[in-house]
Amino acid sequence: MKILVSWLGQTDLNAAAGDERAGLGPVGQAVTERSFDLVVLLSNYPKSASANYVTWIEGHSVAAVELNLVELSSPTHFGEIYQAVTNKVSALHAKHGDSARLTFHLSPGTPAMSAVWIIVAKTRYGAELIESSKQQGVRTANVPFDISAEFVPEVYRRADQDLARLSAGLPEEAPGFSDIIHRSPVMRRVIEKAQKVAPRSVPILIEGESGTGKEMLARAIHRAGPRRDNAFVAVNCGAISHELAESELFGHKKGAFTGATTDRAGYFEAADGGTLFLDEIGELSLELQVKLLRVLQECQVVRVGTTTPVPVNVRIIAATNRTLTDEVAAGRFRDDLFFRIAVALIKLPPLRIRKGDFTLLVDHLLERINKESAADPAWEEKSLSPSARNQLQGHAWPGNIRELTNTLTRAAVWSAGSSITGQDIAEALLELPTTTDTGDDILNRPIEDGVDLPSLIQEVASHYLRRSLDVTAGNKSSAAKLVGLSSYQTLTNWLQKYGAD
Repeated sequence: MKILVSWLGQTDLNAAAGDERAGLGPVGQAVTERSFDLVVLLSNYPKSASANYVTWIEGHSVAAVELNLVELSSPTHFGEIYQAVTNKVSALHAKHGDSARLTFHLSPGTPAMSAVWIIVAKTRYGAELIESSKQQGVRTANVPFDISAEFVPEVYRRADQDLARLSAGLPEEAPGFSDIIHRSPVMRRVIEKAQKVAPRSVPILIEGESGTGKEMLARAIHRAGPRRDNAFVAVNCGAISHELAESELFGHKKGAFTGATTDRAGYFEAADGGTLFLDEIGELSLELQVKLLRVLQECQVVRVGTTTPVPVNVRIIAATNRTLTDEVAAGRFRDDLFFRIAVALIKLPPLRIRKGDFTLLVDHLLERINKESAADPAWEEKSLSPSARNQLQGHAWPGNIRELTNTLTRAAVWSAGSSITGQDIAEALLELPTTTDTGDDILNRPIEDGVDLPSLIQEVASHYLRRSLDVTAGNKSSAAKLVGLSSYQTLTNWLQKYGAD
C-alpha cells in the first residue's frame, strides 16, 4: 500500500479556496502526478478549513483521504511536531505492517515540519521524501546523507566521551573550589586549608582514598594560585615504567638509550612556571625518590644522557592513596622526601564520613550525567526514585565519588524510562569481596579530624542486614535470628532505618 503522509500548508488551503496563484498546491500536485492508495493529512488549522480541504482534494484524487487534526502550541515547536508525526506513522505501521510504502511530503507546512520529516525518514522509518513546486512539479527530494549511519554514531561518540570522562573521575580542565560539592564540616575544613595555602608556592601533599577527588582539589589549588595562567601537568607516578621513569620526569638526550631518537623534555620542564601534579607519588621507587629529592632541592633537572643542568621553577602538588607516614616507617618512602613535599598536608576524607554531602553529590552527578547525555537522541532525562536513593544511602562506597559516579552512570544507561529504580541501582552496584580486616578498618579509623559515628553504624548495620537476607533467600524471620533481632517486624524496622530495604 502506497501512503502519502503530509502536513497541510497555507498554500494547500489557498488552492482549495480557488487562489490561482497557489495552483493545485503541494499536496494537490503530489496526488495528481503520482499514484497513492491513501493520503494521510496532518493539520493544525481549524476543523472547518481542514474539512473543506479534504472535500476539495477528494475531487482530485482516487486515493482515500484521512484527516488528522493536531493541536500545536506553535507550528515551529519541534517536540510537538515530532510527537504528532511519530504517533501517526507508528499507527500506520501497526495497521498496515510491512505492506505500507510511505512517502513524506516536505513542501507543505513550516521548515520545522520539513526538518522532522527528514529526521523521521532517516532514523526511524525508511520513507521516500518528496518535494513539489509549480515550476518543477513533484520530485524525490535528494537528501544526500543517512542520519542514522553518519551522524547518530558521532552524537553517541561525543556523549560517550563525556560519560567516560565523568565516570573516570576526571575533573573539568579548570575547576575552582566552588565546583567541589560539599556542605559537611569535614570537607569545609579541607577547603579552608586548601584556600589558605593556594596563594603560596609551597609544596602540598594530598592524602586520600582512591576516588576521593585528589586531582580535582589539586587543580582547584592551582587555579587559585599565582601560577594559574601557566601549565598544570598531571603525572600518574604509578603508570610510569621503572625503566623510563627518570626519562619521563627529567627528559633525555637523543641517543641516551635505545629508542631515544630525539631530544625530549620531561614533565618538570613541561610544567616550568606552573604546577606539577605527582599523583600516586608513593609508587615511586626508592632510587627515583633520591633523584626527585635532588631536583626539588636544587630546582634544576639533568636530562638522561647529559650532565648539563636545566633550571626549572615548578610548584609540586603530590597525592597518594597511602598514608606516607606509614610508608616512611616501613622503609618504603624516604623521610627526607616526605618532609620536602608535605610542607602543607591535606587529607581528603572518604565519602562515608562526609555527613551531609551525599545527597548533594548524587543530585549533582545525576544532573551532569543528564547534561552529558543530552545529545543522545534516545536519551530520557533520568531521576531517582525513593527506593533508588535508599539503595544508594545504604552502600559503603569504598571507591568513593568515582564509584558513586560509575554506579549512577550504569544505572542511568541501563534503566528503562525516566525513573531509576532501586533494582536498577542494585544491579549497577559492584560489590567488592570483603577482607578479613574490615572490622579492624572500621574500629581503627583516624579520629583526629573527627569520625561520623552514625554513618559507621549505618555502614555496619546495612552490610549485615543485607547479608542476612541473601543467606536466607529473603526470609525475614530467619534473617532476624541470624543478626540477633527479636522478630521479622524488628528486622523490617531496621531495614527501613538503615536504608537496606
